[in-house]
Amino acid sequence: MRIAFLMAPEGVEQIELTDPWQAVTDAGHEAVLVSTKSGKIQAFNHLDKADTFPVQEVVGETSADSFDGLVLPGGVANPDALRMDEKAVSFVRDFFDQGRPVAAICHAPWTLVEADVVSDRVLTSWPSLQTDLRNAGATWVDEQVRICDHGPNILITSRKPDDLKAFREAVLTEFSKAAG
Repeated sequence: MRIAFLMAPEGVEQIELTDPWQAVTDAGHEAVLVSTKSGKIQAFNHLDKADTFPVQEVVGETSADSFDGLVLPGGVANPDALRMDEKAVSFVRDFFDQGRPVAAICHAPWTLVEADVVSDRVLTSWPSLQTDLRNAGATWVDEQVRICDHGPNILITSRKPDDLKAFREAVLTEFSKAAG
């Protein structure tokens, strides 16, 4: 499987990128860092700068149909920047339109709200997003991980870094099922 990890050039919570990334690559799949600009992305440990990671593909120069699934890591600034980028929002929406699985953790569902893909879905997130998600038509639950099988694709959501073990297990299981 080829899995896109979409993030803005700055603001991703490092552990929410590196932990699922490692799980995907350890399982023998290809993880691809996709961003809105070429170069490197700057990760953070909460509010402190952490490591940088090289961008492999750029939104607008790649498409959802070249991937088997999408992972959206969180961090506060990351999804806030992505939701303001038209090409990034369109890229996310394309995964839903094509029935491909999507996983989002922490604040990442903000990008899903902007892509208008949460209506009538049940999902979880960092607690401060629950009003935004409800206003967008979703049902918010406080759970480690939530798998929403709604329509042609699967949406996996999780609350925070403490839930990463359950998140990565759900990602590997559900993405593998979807790939057939």
